[in-house]
Amino acid sequence: MFSIRRPPPIYDATTLSSLVNQPMLEQQRSMSYSRPLNHRRQTAPARPSGWNRQSVLLFADFNRFESPRGSRAQRRTEREDDSDYGSPPDSPSYEQHSSTTSIYSLEKKLPEPPYHVFSLAKKKQMVYIVSLAGLFSPLSSNIYFPALGQISKDLNVSLSLVSLSITVYMIVQGLAPSFWGPLSDTKGRRITFIGTFIVYLAANIGLAFSNNFVTLMVFRGIQAAGSAATISVGAGVIGDTTTARERGGLIGIFGGIRMMGQSVGPVFGGIISNYLGFHAIFWFLFGLGALTLLLILLLLPETLRSIAGNGTIKLTSIHRPLIYSFSPPPDELLDRDDTPKKNITISSIVAPLKFLLEKDVFITLFFGSIVYTVWSMVTSSTTALFQGRFNLNDLQVGLVFLPNGAGCVAGSCLTGYLMDHDYKTVERQYRQAKGIPADTPLNKKELVDFPIEKSRLRNIWWIIVIFVLTVALYGFSLPLNIITIPLVLQFFIAYTATAVFSFNSALVIDLYPGASASATAVNNLIRCSVGAAGVAVVQLVIDAIGPGPTFALFAGITAVLSPLLVVEWFYGEGWRKERKERLRAKEEQKKATDLEKK
Repeated sequence: MFSIRRPPPIYDATTLSSLVNQPMLEQQRSMSYSRPLNHRRQTAPARPSGWNRQSVLLFADFNRFESPRGSRAQRRTEREDDSDYGSPPDSPSYEQHSSTTSIYSLEKKLPEPPYHVFSLAKKKQMVYIVSLAGLFSPLSSNIYFPALGQISKDLNVSLSLVSLSITVYMIVQGLAPSFWGPLSDTKGRRITFIGTFIVYLAANIGLAFSNNFVTLMVFRGIQAAGSAATISVGAGVIGDTTTARERGGLIGIFGGIRMMGQSVGPVFGGIISNYLGFHAIFWFLFGLGALTLLLILLLLPETLRSIAGNGTIKLTSIHRPLIYSFSPPPDELLDRDDTPKKNITISSIVAPLKFLLEKDVFITLFFGSIVYTVWSMVTSSTTALFQGRFNLNDLQVGLVFLPNGAGCVAGSCLTGYLMDHDYKTVERQYRQAKGIPADTPLNKKELVDFPIEKSRLRNIWWIIVIFVLTVALYGFSLPLNIITIPLVLQFFIAYTATAVFSFNSALVIDLYPGASASATAVNNLIRCSVGAAGVAVVQLVIDAIGPGPTFALFAGITAVLSPLLVVEWFYGEGWRKERKERLRAKEEQKKATDLEKK
């Protein structure tokens, strides 16, 4: 393959000389190196106004620049894997030098900076923080389940009526991120986190003083509005800072920590309601939420790329964590420009819904919502099915949810490693099929035929099989009155359902990395909307036909819809190519219109 040799360090000096408007020292030795055919000498650009010396040095000597937070090897990997599979490409950054040069081997006009300067360890630290924030959505929902019986008695309402508060929570949980997501993608991640936690803390105070069912319903909805968006905003942080190669494992960590709420939430709820009453649950959530907000204010920097860039732009005001006042990061080299930022509008809130018009996105999200709904029906009906049948108190009911929570944590964490392995396997197969050497960077913004769908769905088939079988057996295991059997089945239901959620989340972020929070918000909207409908009817169906036929029916529905993933496997890549061409044409038309106006 035709290769381009890297220019000698003298070009760095040339660039530096131009940028600082000073002549080069007469110390350039004559250097003997062979230039490739048709090689064109790089010329240094004029010095941009407003650059300080540190910025100039970084720009001029970037070929040899070693960031304290990212080595050259890391930056090379990031450049290979930073790809926008669904959005129009940026301006061409590569220049061909001969007819034999392909898009696999190109020379850059200027050294390309890393996708993000944070090291993998720093990225993991940030993922831990946003995962703790994301924990509040499932925690606030599940900590409530063991107390349903006590709430029914204390407020003198039926258990089925109290269960409607779960439906209300899920509806608001689906709708709220449609506002918070676009806000996060325009104004920033930190300010959105702060806003959501203020709403969440206020709702918990209201719930702690609720003594009638109407007040409880209203503040549960407000609580959902504050907690639900933490997942989509956290996904936005991951999308801002990670490449496709890193994303699978970090999303696994994100989901695993977040899903701990599924495991420990009911246990804490059972203990607190059993000894202190259900109102104390909300004081507990208030205290934990206040602590998490403090961590965000102290440690989490802004990551939205229109504000923070790749981590080298100096953060100010609300975007700057308090810790930077005492220990400023060494990578903050550039001042923010004064370019006006996008404002949050009605159209920006509605715009993410257009994702659903894309066939590949809709198929992925719709099937994921079916799995989420079936899992939610299993979870929400656990108190009613187990408490009377096995004669359990609130604390014991909380312990019953442990296998479900453990399955969620295991499914998310292990699936993250599986996705990383699948991605590397598919990339290796792609290189072999195209004859691309292992050490040649892939410009995936141009390689629209890279099978990102296959890298995410490669192992989903056996996960779906296990999910369908365990759901079908679950209802029939209850009449056996052996509590271990349904709990083991709950573990596998939760494990496989969470694995599907992880695959969906990673694929949606891959398709729309520039709007990851909005895309995740749409994912959440579809899942929670369909899930709320399922939770509202599951007890009615169980009462009508029994738990065995009920869950066998829902397992059958999942099996019937599973061929949608086969459609995505074979046609997703083509739909993605069509979308890219459509967006490219739209962008060119917009540029032409702007030129005509001038």
